[in-house]
Amino acid sequence: MSTAVRPPAAATVLADLGPVAQVRAGRLTRRLAQLFVGLWLYGVSLALMVRGDLGLAPWDVLHSGLIRHVPLTLGQAVVVMSFVVLLLWIPLRETPGIGTIANALVVGLSADVTLALLEQPDALAIRAALMVGGVLLCGFATALYIGAQLGRGPRDGLMTGLHRRTGLSLRVVRTGLEVAVVLIGLALGGVLGLGTVIYALAIGPLAQLMLPWFLVPLPGTTPARP
Repeated sequence: MSTAVRPPAAATVLADLGPVAQVRAGRLTRRLAQLFVGLWLYGVSLALMVRGDLGLAPWDVLHSGLIRHVPLTLGQAVVVMSFVVLLLWIPLRETPGIGTIANALVVGLSADVTLALLEQPDALAIRAALMVGGVLLCGFATALYIGAQLGRGPRDGLMTGLHRRTGLSLRVVRTGLEVAVVLIGLALGGVLGLGTVIYALAIGPLAQLMLPWFLVPLPGTTPARP
């Protein structure tokens, strides 16, 4: 019996591609479908956490605070902030892809549609289930849209751009960004709670676990640096 160590599966490797190469890499129908399903479900997950009313994801703490001061729905705030963040890509020299623009538009639309259809329950057990379901669904949706390999979302691109420009680790940059947006969101009256903590602790491991299930391998591409 052979004792050779098997190499990592190709499907677990993210490709490092520019926006044109992303489109030309093949399997576009599958990848576009997966991208938009993932982004729509991401918006649904946001709405589930809102209706759970036990705390939101860090960026959504900011969005929920913003809508207390401007005449926007939560989904519209997600869209507006996405394009504000994209402006910050310019000095960082980040290049958006199809997935970047789709992310900026679809997540907010999906969140508003779901919120219009889903009422907030009174029972704590149901609200807790919605919160936990939202976190789990967000991990699933993240794996779907990242696995399509059609570009980073606005907030992810801000993180990677700051990482490249500052030399700080991705972990430090992500933590710094999320602490900053939570503090700003709280100052604006945003919603912080147990769900925020659970999301912060669980979303990375969940996405890492699920990504290999949905990552579309693109033959002939260069793997991204870890």
